Amino acid sequence: MTGSVSRTHPYQGGCLCGAVRFEIRGPIEDIVMCHCSQCRKVQGTAYATNGNVAANNFVFLSGEDNLTTYAVSDDQNKYFCRTCGSPIMSRRASHPNQVRIRLGTIESDIEERPGAHIFVGSKANWDEVADDVPQFDEFEDG
Repeated sequence: MTGSVSRTHPYQGGCLCGAVRFEIRGPIEDIVMCHCSQCRKVQGTAYATNGNVAANNFVFLSGEDNLTTYAVSDDQNKYFCRTCGSPIMSRRASHPNQVRIRLGTIESDIEERPGAHIFVGSKANWDEVADDVPQFDEFEDG
């Protein structure tokens, strides 16, 4: 997968309406383009580009109280801006030290790059993957 990159400046991002603002103070790891039906529905696109951040490196600058949560399962919650509906992140009870960020909400240029397309076995039939990033029918190996 993608390696860690040391940055001197943090990444900043937020939702469409600006009510939710956050900062990432460390590397974004394991970036994937997920083609599962959940990600397609949440994003309204062919796939979602997600990356993992250590929970202690993710800080809300404003609007944390403006988030609403959807429990996908007993293990996973997805967080959205309650005003504009932007998907911000997800968290798993089984991985309490990790936040999974929707990379489209990051406003800074990022140095890290995607390492895989996942769930291409269930991608939309009209979606054509046209890059050289490794593809996996479900989760990536490893």
